[in-house]
Order: sequence, then C-alpha cells, then structure tokens
Amino acid sequence: MAAVLELKAVERHYQQGQRKLTILNGVDFALKAGEMVALVAPSGTGKSTLLHTAGLLERPDAGDVILAGRACGRLSDDERTAIRRNDIGFVYQFHHLLPEFSAVENIMLPQLVKGLSRQEARVRALQLLDYMQIGKRGDHRPGELSGGEQQRVAIARAVANAPLLLLADEPTGNLDPATAHYVFDALQALVRQSGLAALIATHNHELAARMDRRVTLHEGRIAPL
Repeated sequence: MAAVLELKAVERHYQQGQRKLTILNGVDFALKAGEMVALVAPSGTGKSTLLHTAGLLERPDAGDVILAGRACGRLSDDERTAIRRNDIGFVYQFHHLLPEFSAVENIMLPQLVKGLSRQEARVRALQLLDYMQIGKRGDHRPGELSGGEQQRVAIARAVANAPLLLLADEPTGNLDPATAHYVFDALQALVRQSGLAALIATHNHELAARMDRRVTLHEGRIAPL
C-alpha cells in the first residue's frame, strides 16, 4: 500500500542570533492509510516542528514532504493552503473551537469554506457528532460542553472534510485519564473506520502503546521506539 505521507530527508533550521539551530536533521518517515503512529519524545525535541512541517504549515529547508504521491515542499502558499483545507486535519491540545458558534456550526465551518452547501455541511456535522457519541450536544456552544466533549467536537471538525491525513499534537493532554481514554477510543474508531493516516504526538505512554507503531525524535531524526 502506498504511503499517504512521506517525509524524505527533511531538514528544518532556525536562526537564533548568530547561531543556527537544527531541529529536524534529515527526517525520513512514511505513514500509510489506516495507520496510527504515536510520536513520543520529550518537550523541546521538535515534535511540533515535525507536525507543522508534515502539515505544510512550515516549509522544509531541505528534503520534501510528499502527500498522496504529490511533492508539496516547494508549492506556493495558496497551493499549500488548498491541500491543508482538503486533505489534512489538525487536532491540538486545546480545542480552539469558536466560542460564539455551536458544536454543529464549528464542524460545518470548514465544510462551508470548502464550498459545501449549508444543508450538506449540517448533515455531515450531525453524522460526525453522532459517531463521536455527542449528537445530543450539537446545539451547545463550547463553553457549555465538558473538556472531553469539546475535544471530540474538535476531532469531528478536523475530519469534517474527509482528509487523508490527521495530525494531532497532544490531543488528550488537557484531559483527566478516564476522559483521555474515552476521547482516544473515539479517535481510534474514527481512524479505523475512515482509513485516515494519523500521526499523534503524545506524552501518554499507555495510549501510545495502543497505536500501530511508536516513534521518537533523536538528534533531529525519527527513530522507532
């Protein structure tokens, strides 16, 4: 099976005064459809940089990011934005839901941006809320939802446009252990059912052990755990 995501000799550097910091130093990595991979590494090792580069939020300084066979590292900003909107979903530690909109409306928004009608977007949003087992909370605003419910809405929003790739940065980091497991169960079921390729950065070793593979970052490169 062809890889959904490939990182080939990816480098990422930052200038700090007169000093060049190397964060990613020739990263090679591949992720297949339906595969969940845990990225487990200490803070400051470059996990967020790796996710941002894989998600086309940052350009690699060398090497390339290949999504569904398409080389993306040197595309224009507009081309990268279109790919992110259609093919990549992001979930962060904090849900980043828009507080003035209901759960349903938060999930509808990326679909409306893509060009779906309000009716189509609402049907899809309601289906996702039902799948995440919070269908009865659709008309509630984020401030009226629990932390676990908010994060499940954030996951539903991330996959609303049926992306190929899901990138998650500590998606259960703000949740208590029981809620974290519940949210992870929902995320895992969604990945399996939809065939998403998912790369999930986490400090939770118990959840990481439930994924297909575990990798870490060591001296700017990905290594198996």
